[in-house]
Amino acid sequence: MAEPRRLSTRDPGFDAAFEALLAWEDAVAAEVEATVRTILEDVRARGDAALLELTARFDGLRLAGAAELELPPAALDEALAGIAPELREALEAAASRIRAYAERQRLESWRYTEPDGTVLGQQVTPLDRVGLYVPGGRAAYPSSVLMNAIPAKVAGVGELVMVVPTPGGETNPLVLAAARIAGVDRVFRIGGAQAVAALAYGTATVPAVDKIVGPGNIYVATAKRLVFGTVGIDMVAGPSEILVISDGGSDPAWIAMDLFSQAEHDEDAQAILLSPDGAFLDAVGAEIRRRLPEMARREIIGRSLARRGALIETRDLAEAAELANRIAPEHLELAVDEPEALLARIRHAGAIFLGRHTPEALGDYCAGPNHVLPTARTARFSSPLGVYDFQKRSSIIGCSPAGAAGLARVAATLARGEGLEAHARSAELRLGDGRKG
Repeated sequence: MAEPRRLSTRDPGFDAAFEALLAWEDAVAAEVEATVRTILEDVRARGDAALLELTARFDGLRLAGAAELELPPAALDEALAGIAPELREALEAAASRIRAYAERQRLESWRYTEPDGTVLGQQVTPLDRVGLYVPGGRAAYPSSVLMNAIPAKVAGVGELVMVVPTPGGETNPLVLAAARIAGVDRVFRIGGAQAVAALAYGTATVPAVDKIVGPGNIYVATAKRLVFGTVGIDMVAGPSEILVISDGGSDPAWIAMDLFSQAEHDEDAQAILLSPDGAFLDAVGAEIRRRLPEMARREIIGRSLARRGALIETRDLAEAAELANRIAPEHLELAVDEPEALLARIRHAGAIFLGRHTPEALGDYCAGPNHVLPTARTARFSSPLGVYDFQKRSSIIGCSPAGAAGLARVAATLARGEGLEAHARSAELRLGDGRKG
């Protein structure tokens, strides 16, 4: 049976083994990029005609015209009305918590006035239009609709456009219900790189957006990377990750299942446990062997744990925290008696789960903070998706006559130091002291 490797920081070759464990090559095959570039160029050149042809080719959905690419609002209403009451209640409960958390993130405009009357500040405005990519088929996640759409609406985005593939014309009611609850404005049944192209460049039917968010396969991720600059994107995410630090006091079955919860995403996902308690690592390993055969996605979990998983014995919790900062994981569980004390040592992580009763799975669905998180060690310099990703900041500068005079002398001096005479004269014209050459 496939199992995670066992390592110890006391082993002579630990550092090399640890770095090899973390190595992730996010390379895109040349043929994938070539295919995506062709699709992007086709949609940019032919618009709706290309979308109709590509949707028929890749999704098996033949439509009579471009107008049929958009789902009517009634389809979302029907989906919401048709799902089981307990599912609707769960979606609405999760949406409420996500919205409450997001509302605390909203940035506000501010300004201040200096003694000479000069006004400085920052104006915060929402993006005009955002595109949300949602996977279709088996990889349909209504939770991702909530996590991406609600912060955008809280930010005040004017129009939120969702694209979702519908293979063979089959829609996912939960995804459409989530879209209605989250306040999505328009939905188009297109997917793949062609959907990204439509959002980035616009067609006669699909409006161009300012930013594209949401997960997708390698073709979607590659397309997002290639259109960045024409539009903004959230991030190009790698495989899911979970790191658990335990002092050995948790139920080993709980920790084993927490590791499974991310390993089941795909075989490239990474699940790592750090603990100074070797006997506890043994117990978790035993639970993994015992419980894996009963899991529906046991083959994926097994391959993930064997390829990229590990149970690592550390000298103490302080060393575990140091390793956590080297990993900069997407999800970090602090399953210890005093999580706040250990939290003070953590610098790099996408989301941090405190204590034994806070499994990562709660964050995926309904805790409130966003589950769109930095992966592949990018938590060293990036943050979870939030309301601030859907807002822009403009600097405000307003000089009084006295303020302009004071600043002009400084600006002119620096401008001439850089050899930019027009800059200097532009500033000096506000002085009114005869130096207006």
